[in-house]
Amino acid sequence: MSQFGFQVRHQLEPLEAGAMPIGRTGVISTPHGEIQTPAFIPVGTKATVKSVLPESMRDLGAQALLANAYHLYLQPGADVVDEAGGVSKFMNWNGPTFTDSGGFQVLSLGVGFKKVLAMQTDTVQRDDVIADKKQRLAHVDDDGVTFKSHLDGSKHRFTPEFSMQVQHQLGADIMFAFDECTTLLNTREYQEMSLERTRLWALRCIAEHKKLTIERADKPYQALFGVIQGAQYEDLRRKAARDLGEMDFDGYGIGGALDKHTLSTIVRWVSEELPQGRPRHLLGIGEPEDFFPGVESGADTFDCVAASRAGRNGAVYSSHGRFNIMNAKYKRSHIRLVEDCLCYTCEHYTQSYIHHLVRSKELLASTLLTIHNEYFVVNLVRQIREHMESGTYYEFKTDFLSRFRGRSL
Repeated sequence: MSQFGFQVRHQLEPLEAGAMPIGRTGVISTPHGEIQTPAFIPVGTKATVKSVLPESMRDLGAQALLANAYHLYLQPGADVVDEAGGVSKFMNWNGPTFTDSGGFQVLSLGVGFKKVLAMQTDTVQRDDVIADKKQRLAHVDDDGVTFKSHLDGSKHRFTPEFSMQVQHQLGADIMFAFDECTTLLNTREYQEMSLERTRLWALRCIAEHKKLTIERADKPYQALFGVIQGAQYEDLRRKAARDLGEMDFDGYGIGGALDKHTLSTIVRWVSEELPQGRPRHLLGIGEPEDFFPGVESGADTFDCVAASRAGRNGAVYSSHGRFNIMNAKYKRSHIRLVEDCLCYTCEHYTQSYIHHLVRSKELLASTLLTIHNEYFVVNLVRQIREHMESGTYYEFKTDFLSRFRGRSL
C-alpha cells in the first residue's frame, strides 16, 4: 500500500529575470493513486458531484474528488461512511479523495453567507459581521465552534479534535486541519486574534491526527494539510505560513479571505515561506482565469464548486468565454454545445437540445452541463501542466486569455 508523498518535477521559469521561480509541476502520491499537478479537484460535497456519476468524472479526466466533512457528518453520518470502507468506496470512486475540515461550512452557513464569512466570539469585543436578514447560527470560542444544523436546527459542536475524528472516519487520502475562517470585513485586531486561534487549533489537530493514525493503523494513511489564514495582510499571511510550516503537516491549504485581484500576491507570499517539498492547495478557487495566477504563484491543486453550480444554472464555459444556453438564440441552434470541445456532452448533444432541457427543467440538463463544465476546467489545468513542462506555458496563457476574454457566444 503506497503512502503519501510529493515530488516536484518541473519548475516554471518566471518571466522577470532574476525572479524566484515558484510555479511548478509535480506528483502527489496517495494510497488510492497519484495526482499529477497542477490539478483541479472537483467538489463532490455530499460524496457526489451533483447530477453526475463518479464514472463520468473519471472519464472526463478528474484525478481526485473533494467531499465535505460538515455535510457528511450531518448526513448520513461519518460512522456510516466509515462502515462502508471510507468515502472513496462509499461513493464508488476509484481514486484519491480530499475532505475539508468542515470549518468553512460551519461558519459560513451558520451566519448566512456562502462565499463570505463572519463569526462572533465571547472573549473579545465583537467584530460582528453577518449576512442581511440572517440570524447567527454559529458561535466561535477558543475551544471550537457551536452551531445549528442548516438541515433541522439541531445543535452541534466542532473542535479541532472532533474534526479530526470525523475526517478519519470519512477516510479521505488528504484532509485539512480545523481553522477559523475570517472575512475581509473583519478588523485587523480580529484577524490577529483569529490567526493565533488557528495556530493553536493546528497543534491540536496534529496531536489528534497522530493519535488516531496509531489507533486506526489498519486503515490507509491519511495526509493532513494545515490551512494558512491571514486575510489580505502580508505580515499575517507570512507569519501563518512560517508557523504552520514548522509543524508536522504533509501539505498546506491556502484559504480564508482574499480578493481575487490580490490572489497571485497572497499565494506568492505564502509559497515563499512554506517548505518547498510539500504540496499547496488553493481552497475554493476554480474560475478559468484564476488558475493562471494561482499556478504561477505556487499553487499545486485547486477546488471549487463554480463549474458544477454554473452548469446547473445554464451557464456554459467555452474557450471564447462563458455563455447562457437559456438564451433564445440557442433554441434552433443544432450545432455542438461548444464546437471545439471534446467532452462527452459536446460530442453527442446540441445547443438546441440542451436549451430545451434547461427550459423544460429536465434533470438531464444538469448532468450534461456539469460534465461539460467540469471537463473544461479539469482539461484547462491539465493543459496548463503540460505547457509548463514543455516550456510553452506563457504562450498558452496569452492565447487562452485573449480568446476567453474576447467575447461571449
